[in-house]
Amino acid sequence: MVQFLKYVLATIIGIFLFTLISFFLMIGIGAMLSGGDDKTEVKSNSVLQLNLNTQFTENGVKEDPFSNIFGNNETKTSISELKSAIANAKLDPNIKGISMKLEYPSAGFAELEEIRNDLLDFKKSGKFIYSYAEIMTEKAVYLSSAATKSFINPAGGIEFNGLDAEVTFMKGLFDKIGVKPVIFRVGEFKSAIEPYIRTNMSPENKMQVSEYINSISNHIYGKMAESKGMTKAEIDEILNKALIQKPEDAVKYKILTDIGYEDEYDAALRKALGLKDDAKITSVSLSSYGKAKKLVKEGSRDNRIAVIVAEGEINSGKGQSETIGSETFVKELIKARKDKKIKAIVLRINSPGGSAMASDIMWREIELTKKVKPVIASMGNVAASGGYYMAMGCDSIVAQPTTITGSIGIFGMLINTQELMNNKLGITFDGVKTHEFADSPSITREMSDAEKMMIQNSVNLGYEKFTSKAAAGRRMKIEDLKAVAGGRVWTGEQAIKIGLVDKLGGIDEAIKVAANKAKLKAGDYQVKYYPFPKTEFEQIMEKFNKSGEDAKLKEYLGILAPFAKEVKSLQKMEKLQAKMPYDLEIK
Repeated sequence: MVQFLKYVLATIIGIFLFTLISFFLMIGIGAMLSGGDDKTEVKSNSVLQLNLNTQFTENGVKEDPFSNIFGNNETKTSISELKSAIANAKLDPNIKGISMKLEYPSAGFAELEEIRNDLLDFKKSGKFIYSYAEIMTEKAVYLSSAATKSFINPAGGIEFNGLDAEVTFMKGLFDKIGVKPVIFRVGEFKSAIEPYIRTNMSPENKMQVSEYINSISNHIYGKMAESKGMTKAEIDEILNKALIQKPEDAVKYKILTDIGYEDEYDAALRKALGLKDDAKITSVSLSSYGKAKKLVKEGSRDNRIAVIVAEGEINSGKGQSETIGSETFVKELIKARKDKKIKAIVLRINSPGGSAMASDIMWREIELTKKVKPVIASMGNVAASGGYYMAMGCDSIVAQPTTITGSIGIFGMLINTQELMNNKLGITFDGVKTHEFADSPSITREMSDAEKMMIQNSVNLGYEKFTSKAAAGRRMKIEDLKAVAGGRVWTGEQAIKIGLVDKLGGIDEAIKVAANKAKLKAGDYQVKYYPFPKTEFEQIMEKFNKSGEDAKLKEYLGILAPFAKEVKSLQKMEKLQAKMPYDLEIK
């Protein structure tokens, strides 16, 4: 009887899940059919409406038809599509200006600089850029400095007090639960393992973070001062004295231009458009404008520059939407190498690194590819450790001044769970083996010095491979390369001075370098991004997997869920990692 009930219950659950998935798929198909390829007709005297309160991603993202069902109000905006829209709007006679909702953009400063530079270029057309916010983060303030007029709600709030970087340390947690990290590394600056063995930053790490965060600070506040007709010293005084505490202060000290409610902002937009007080403002969203007539002329289809996006942590095997899989990347690179219409390749790298083996596999394919056609690296917000491993094999490296790069080093990490298992949980282990090191490495006992030395030797060998390949790629003496390696992190502005980067600029600059190396004239080539965005069906399958996993962690652990995800990520690590502190947040 019990067995019968089990079968009945399993059948009911199966039917329910099948019905549920079918329902979602029908919604997806409906969304795809209704979306179609209809062109957007832009009306005269229109405004391009940009909501920049979003998470930015490098590659194109299809509009998610299931966001209302699975959504957690997290939206994503493709930087490449945003740049394309701004460039097109500059030439569009029906677009009179840009209106930005700008409060808390989720992006790094290098990514924001890509967007900010395009906004500044848009203003050269004589068109306006207005921004409105109720509250503003430091990053929103930086991006708003490109606007003609920047409004903030009089009842709102503003953060303008300088940059800080914070690291989360987990040693105390590990001590409490009886987990002991076993660390192997080369380089005093290889700080990715510090959160697991320390409760604070080492002097070396604090020094390097201080230097590169000040490099970023000097750049962004210098650019802001330039836009505002101020000096960098004036900006520094405002920050050091915390002179901006409320919206009125931001206007008083010229960081923003106006205070006003949303209706007052709309009135200002009408005035800029030459409309009457009660007239409707005609606007077009980013997603709709993507279907509008393309005014930026493309060159020959037979001359293409492929931009291959590598975004996220580096792993072996297939990549996901937020990770770089060596197998997936290599397939894309081989396709681009064999495609005769593709004359040059730009690798758009936004990665803190990850698996040393996967990084080396991709480096090898880059080496093979650049023998056939030019390969240029374009660094995004971060291209460090394994991310730099990819870049160092390219013909040339282009980085933003605020890009975080370098971190040339290797580390290995295991966890000894003996105390947790034996003393906390009452679990013990025993077994037999045929040879001395048959059960090595082990996470359930203390390893011998001989076992630890074997792993350290592997780390040392990995570091020598990394530095020798980097020296060859950068055409530097090995001793000069090692002087700036040791796991140390640099900004793009610092890196160009020490030979780790060739040129400062964004993706557009990298594309120009690629065109020149391929001997392509301006306007005689097309730029295509790879891999293509996921289909609607792929999106829903990914959401089923991800949302279920995240929901379970959050349900069981609450605010501790992020720490559990961090511990889980440790279990996926191979012995050797080329990775920088991924969770270091600059805000």
